[in-house]
Amino acid sequence: MKALQGVEGELEWAQRPAPECGEGEVRIRVAAAGLNRADLLQRAGHYPPPAGVTDILGLECAGVVIEAGAGSRWQVGDRVCTLLAGGGMAEEVVVDARHALPVPAGLSLREAAVIPEVYATAWLNLYRLGALQPGEKVLLHAGASGVGSAAIQLCKAFDNPCWVSVGSAERLAYCEALGAQGGVLRGEALEALRDFAPFDLILDPVGAKYAALNLQLLGLDARWVMIGLMGGRKAELDLAGLLAKRIQLIGSTLRSRDADYKAGLLAEMEENVWPMFAEGKLSPRLEQCFPIGDAEAAFAALASNTVSGKLALVIDADLQ
Repeated sequence: MKALQGVEGELEWAQRPAPECGEGEVRIRVAAAGLNRADLLQRAGHYPPPAGVTDILGLECAGVVIEAGAGSRWQVGDRVCTLLAGGGMAEEVVVDARHALPVPAGLSLREAAVIPEVYATAWLNLYRLGALQPGEKVLLHAGASGVGSAAIQLCKAFDNPCWVSVGSAERLAYCEALGAQGGVLRGEALEALRDFAPFDLILDPVGAKYAALNLQLLGLDARWVMIGLMGGRKAELDLAGLLAKRIQLIGSTLRSRDADYKAGLLAEMEENVWPMFAEGKLSPRLEQCFPIGDAEAAFAALASNTVSGKLALVIDADLQ
């Protein structure tokens, strides 16, 4: 099979051995794969896959089951999307059958390909780790990103008013159209977030650059969930603020979670989140598709920080 890998910072669509499909696994003919910031980092050599995981890029994809191992609930021909630790940007992928979910009614395979990673990240950090309750207020940094787009929609669906920080007026309008109450532009009016504080939860992919302000914006018994370090890894904080407000600072990564944890998370999502796609309450927010031959252009588009929502790489154009 052919697969996409990052070799010394360059993308290479090359032949790789097809993995074996064992008990409790399924083989998927990939229609499309979602592109995430983690793929940019891995391609640059900054985010290697966990031990034992393929170095093929791609943390999510969708396609059609072409082989089902014993103990799987899936059958050949089923349309599925799946959460991965790697390997999605390939003609075929073999996955733990528990990590695949049915393509929601009304969605194409390309749309389904961009759901698993960002919605799993948002659900995990807002509702499982962040323990959001109805009515609690949320601040989402990088609100127009793939994870931000999913988080805004989940917040609206579960009655959690949210605000965002974004990079442009156009992206702020995009977030408000999705359901955000409002927000600010980073670099221009970040301090204006005080007008909307205190927040019960901040979902933070930025890290050091926003750390001191986050501490000021959080309320009593609030949760600060850190999922990225785009703004640096070292910050100086007055930890007395954490104590005085009883703030929980939670570091979170999804990719390195074990198979059982991911299976439980996805089962929760299938029950609580998946029906909302068919109901029209949630959307993939797929902004653009690129053929696999234009992978460089897709990676450049995501790296430009001008994309609102998600990008997909089309692996097999015959699968819709």
